[in-house]
Amino acid sequence: MASRSHSDPDDDQPRRLPAGRKAELAAYVAEIGQVTVGLLAERFGVSIDTVRRDLDQLHTEGVLVRTHGGAVSLATVSRTDRGLDVRLRLQAAEKETIGALAAELVDDNSVIMINAGTTTLSVARHLRHHRDLTIATNNLLLPSEISPKAFRDLYVFGGSVRSITQATTGPVSIRVSPTGGDVDIRCDLALIAVGAVEAHSGYSTSNLGDATMMSEMIARASKVAILADSSKFGRRLFAQVAEIGQADYFVTDAEPPDELASALHANDVEIVVPRG
Repeated sequence: MASRSHSDPDDDQPRRLPAGRKAELAAYVAEIGQVTVGLLAERFGVSIDTVRRDLDQLHTEGVLVRTHGGAVSLATVSRTDRGLDVRLRLQAAEKETIGALAAELVDDNSVIMINAGTTTLSVARHLRHHRDLTIATNNLLLPSEISPKAFRDLYVFGGSVRSITQATTGPVSIRVSPTGGDVDIRCDLALIAVGAVEAHSGYSTSNLGDATMMSEMIARASKVAILADSSKFGRRLFAQVAEIGQADYFVTDAEPPDELASALHANDVEIVVPRG
């Protein structure tokens, strides 16, 4: 049998196991903060499909956040105003649970207001079996998420557009004509997704313009449902949206901690969580 006339430099290197590669990949993303699939494929000498599979698994394990074309570290996500691409992947299962619960609060033939956010997109998807709704929203993505069979009329509030949230920020009003005045509007139920909830400070969000619009929706509603997944518990962000007692329902994916639950009960806010 012929022997090799030269040594292969790879012969002296142990093959990198997938688990080891993923650990190195996760550490690299944590160090850099934000990476692309192409950069990772080149750095680790593997195919783009392999990197995508690794990133998908690391995202599922909660190690990093998968984005379109790459990933960001959890530390980076916590430091910045999360883009829509990132937020769509965070607490996705919890948001679907909340969306289903919140949709049960909506009656056919009712008028509802829905604010921007990925949680309210889940609500829109779960309204597919409703009929004859009148919907007003500042969520620019909602018209493409909701079934056309669910609504009779759908209005999108005007104003400046925040590209990071794909939503408008401005007055909660509807103008009947270019030369006419604004029509005073009311709704049966406002479905408001917030960024944080705390027993003493109430409901809050990171952007002042968003908070103003959400507060105005609440003021025009006969009933108010606040939506927040359990990662929002015990937190307070820059701009207060409303005090704890301004909601009629608090819709979430898990039982709130004792202090928050006590504050909600004391203010006659019904806690809506998954049954069983």
